[in-house]
Amino acid sequence: ILSTPTGNSLSAAELTCGMILCLARQIPQAAASMKEGKWDRKKYMGMELNGKTLGVLGLGRIGREVATRMQAFGMKTIGYDPIISPEASATFGVEQLPLEQIWPRCDFITVHTPLLPSTTGLLNDSTFAKCRRGVQVVNCARGGIVDEGALLRALRSGQCGGAALDVFTQEPPKDRDLVNHPNVICCPHLGASTHEAQSRCGKEIATQIVDMATGKGLAGIVNGQALSKAFAPQTKPWIALARALGTVLCTVGKKVQGSVQICTLGEP
Repeated sequence: ILSTPTGNSLSAAELTCGMILCLARQIPQAAASMKEGKWDRKKYMGMELNGKTLGVLGLGRIGREVATRMQAFGMKTIGYDPIISPEASATFGVEQLPLEQIWPRCDFITVHTPLLPSTTGLLNDSTFAKCRRGVQVVNCARGGIVDEGALLRALRSGQCGGAALDVFTQEPPKDRDLVNHPNVICCPHLGASTHEAQSRCGKEIATQIVDMATGKGLAGIVNGQALSKAFAPQTKPWIALARALGTVLCTVGKKVQGSVQICTLGEP
């Protein structure tokens, strides 16, 4: 299995930056209001990003692209990543801090981690309580990193001032409470939905297939460990046996209905 991990990084980062801007100025709500024939200048009072603090949780490809772009708006960028060293993140302007120190400092929080047991519900009732009142939250990474129930409770209490969501635990979401909340901006998982990202991913996949066919090193292998074990010397006889059995099954499988049981003997 091959993946193209870098193909959509820029598109996802740019969507995240757009979400932050939309939260700061309530652009989607104001635009929808205009479509309804209204002129609510006083209702949509926003905030400047200059001087605000952005917490970036996950400082890989996408997180660092978001940080450097939002620094151009004058935002102070702090963050956390269990793998990237503080020295490395300092090179792109992010001060790394323990999570306990990040929560109370942020005006905006954006998450850019994989969905793992350690990151599921990273923002929850407990962590929301440690945040500044009115904190703005963005999730363009994976549904479930921000606990949706906790987010809704924080929005209703005012502890969270607004949220921008591109991903959901269930897609499309059947529970519409978050989608319908007036302080929530949401998109139908559009992070990689640009012509450039799709073209880039297509080219990367084609290059990987050519590299595989010509015996070059492969990037983006999801099941690389399984492949390396499969091609180990002690495994080759078993692959040969499987191929031979497959040939036999192909020959008789069209005529015979039922199951086949294979018994092996010995340590391997």
